[in-house]
Formats: sequence, structure tokens, C-alpha cells
Amino acid sequence: MALEMRQQMKMTQQLVMTPQLQQAIKLLQLTRIELQDVVRQELEENPLLEEETETEDASDTESTDSVDKEVESGEEADDFHEVEAGDDTLRDWDSYLDGYSYSSGEQYSGDDERPSFESMLTRKGTLIDHLLWQLHMGPFSLEEVRIGEEIIGNIDEGGYLRSSLEEISQACSITETEVLPVLERIQEFDPTGVGARDLRECLLIQARFLGMQGGVVERILLSHLKELETRNYKQISRELGVDLNQVYIATKIIAGLDPRPGRVFGSDEVHYISPDIFVSKVGDDYVVMLNEEGLPNLKVSPFYAEARTNGSVDSRAEEYIGEKIRSALWLIKSIQQRQRTIYKVAKSIIRFQREFLDYGIEYLRPLVLRDVADDIGMHESTISRVTTNKYMQTPQGLYELKYFFNSGLATSGGDFVASESVKIRIREIIEKEDPQKPFSDQKIAEMLMGETVNIARRTVTKYRELMRLGSSSERKRHF
Repeated sequence: MALEMRQQMKMTQQLVMTPQLQQAIKLLQLTRIELQDVVRQELEENPLLEEETETEDASDTESTDSVDKEVESGEEADDFHEVEAGDDTLRDWDSYLDGYSYSSGEQYSGDDERPSFESMLTRKGTLIDHLLWQLHMGPFSLEEVRIGEEIIGNIDEGGYLRSSLEEISQACSITETEVLPVLERIQEFDPTGVGARDLRECLLIQARFLGMQGGVVERILLSHLKELETRNYKQISRELGVDLNQVYIATKIIAGLDPRPGRVFGSDEVHYISPDIFVSKVGDDYVVMLNEEGLPNLKVSPFYAEARTNGSVDSRAEEYIGEKIRSALWLIKSIQQRQRTIYKVAKSIIRFQREFLDYGIEYLRPLVLRDVADDIGMHESTISRVTTNKYMQTPQGLYELKYFFNSGLATSGGDFVASESVKIRIREIIEKEDPQKPFSDQKIAEMLMGETVNIARRTVTKYRELMRLGSSSERKRHF
């Protein structure tokens, strides 16, 4: 069969992701802080985009015929579906020149209505800072300070020395015998146990600081740490030749020692989460208020629009102004669409989770993205983007929007209970159990089934592990 090339017309349907639509989708999944950064960058790059200040007079805005022409040749994405440019939502462009408010719901009008900060956070000192302060305040020679700084610089956040004596001696161009005395003195610093090279040495430093040299505690740490991990107390008692009760007492003391002495100086800073949505109860209804603090009120510069209308610019400048006008209008419209979508999703979540807002976590309902998507007439992917990294301040506390979406477990009454509620119940059962006789996963499953929750043992195990709770053998206490 001969091969030949020919032209053929074919009609197909496909989704075209225009740059404007891509921008709208990108803005939708940004956090409020990230959105502020995008707006600030656009304000710097686009001279036709301005931020309206409180001192500006809205009456300064002139005719917007030139802007209307740009809109007529553009495209719009409402709820992220392509629609015609002549849609009514794009008719009044005076509002964009006068400045546009993005709110789709109620706002906080003053600081008195907004939840207050409980404390002002500052950067706290690190472990390294604390150790260097003790080094410089102690009776050390200049050479010992130089060695000590090298040692402290190799101590991690947990308080452990992560470099060998050989490496430190090479860095300081000295011998290991000169490093060891300085290390031993640093190991006497606060917090007790800092500068240890492994867990055994860390616990031994703390035990000796408590005056337990030569006792059962030190002997266990020196020779029977492995048996202590497996809780083989009888073997420890037999090999040390001491009473089992003494082993129990020593084990209890060891359990009170800190395996990570440096964690109290953890360098992880506390980050304040600024909610995107505030929910408050007014009468019998819940009111949704968008947090728009820090989000500037944008408008198109009337100066450039007027210059283009009067024909006082050449063709290249006119083309540039037209491009920047379209860019500014699309950003404003995309932000407006983002805020409106977040508001719709928040209202829908409140409708589904009304009992949670009234009574707490035990009444959290099973909810999936499709439920909210069907409720407000949007696609599941849109709901997923809206709920990513966005938080809602409710009467029950601060929650990420994704927290309200979880699977459900059937009950004997034919209803469903949210998996998060079951997890909380499992944690409560474990917290109230007898430490010397902890419940097995099978027992917990039977207890939940007695509360009409149909759950298998393996599901209990999965939820327990997700909450980082140990098994019954790991939770068991012998004293």
C-alpha cells in the first residue's frame, strides 16, 4: 500500500487553558499571604495598576470608554469555565477605575471585632547561643574557648555532638587529648546531658549529675540498655543480682531523664496562622466573614486610560497600555472570583457541619469534596484548590478547611460517623485506660461497636498509628 500525504479538516472539542484562566486557577489555591505577594509584585510591574488609598477621591475617575473596548475583545472565566466577553458581570468597568472591593460576604469593620492576638511572639535564644554564653562566661583560656566554639558548633538541636573528636581536633589543629577535657567541661553545661555523643552517654551524664554513680541506674545504663528497651526487667534483675523492685525504681528514674536535652531550645519558631475566614454565631445563624486584611483595593490608573483615549500617545505606547489594562483587569477580576468562590465554599461547609459548630468534634459529619461541589455547582478540583492551605476561625477553634472533609464509618443505626470523631474517641479510650492493663486494638474495636460504631480491629490499628499512639505492649507500665 502506497503512503501519501494529504490535508484533512477535522472538528474536535478541547479545553484551552488561556493565560487568564491559568492565572485565575493559580490565584485560587494561593494562601492570603501568598496572594498579597502576588499583588505587590503586580503593582511593581504594571504601571496601570494602582492601589487606592483612603485619601483618594473616587470622583477623580473619568470616562472609561477605552477600557470597555479592551473588555469587548477579551475573555472571561466565571467559576473557571469560559464564557462570552459580553457577560453582564463585566459591564460596569467604572468600578475597576474607582477601586474594587473583593468581598463576597461580610467583613470585620474594626480591630475590636477581630479575634485578638494572645501574645506578641519574639525569637527565643537557640541552644547554640545558650552554650556559647556559658562558654564565654566560664573560666576558660583563649585556646579552650576556641576549641569549645568548635565543639558547640557541631552540637545539633537535640543537644548531641555530631562530630568525632578526630574531626574536631583536625579542625583546630590539635590532638584529641586536648579536645576531650574541653568536651567534658561543656557536658557540665546547662541543659544537663548536652554534648553527649550517643543516648547512653546523655543519660549517664544526667544520672551522674543526680549523684547516682555506682548505683543500679548507672549499671543499667552501662550494661543493660538493650534489655531496658525491651522491658526485660527480670533478666536485668537476675544479671545485676538486685531485687526486681529496685529495677522498677531505677527504670522509673531513667524514664524521667531527658533523651533530647536540647529540645527546650528548639529553633523552630512559632508561626501565627492568620485565618482566611471568620465564622461567628449571630442569633441562631452562623455568619461568614472573609479576612481581607492586607489585601489592597486595586484599580486601573485613570491617567493612562485618559491618555490613550485622547490619542496623546503613539501606537507602540497605545499597544503597551492596552496590554497592561487587560492584565490589570484580569487580576482584579480573578481576585474577585477567588474571594467569591471561597465564600461559597465556606457557606456550604457550614451548612453541612452545623452540628460540629454547635456541639464540637463528636458531631463532625462525614463529608467529601463532591458533596460541596454539588451543593454550590462547581467542580471537585475547584473545591480542592479552595480548601488547600486555607483556615477557618470557628467558635470551636481554628481549623484548616480540609479538616472538615473526612470519610465516614457506618453505625448500627444506619447513620455515619466521621473518621475524625472516631479517632478522638480512640484517643479518649486510651487516655482513660489502666496503664498496667492497656486495651488491645481488638478490645477498643469491641468497645466502639458497643457504642454503635461498626469498626474493624485493623481500622483501629490504622487510626492509632496515624495518631502516633503505641500498641498495648508499648503503652504497658509495670510500675
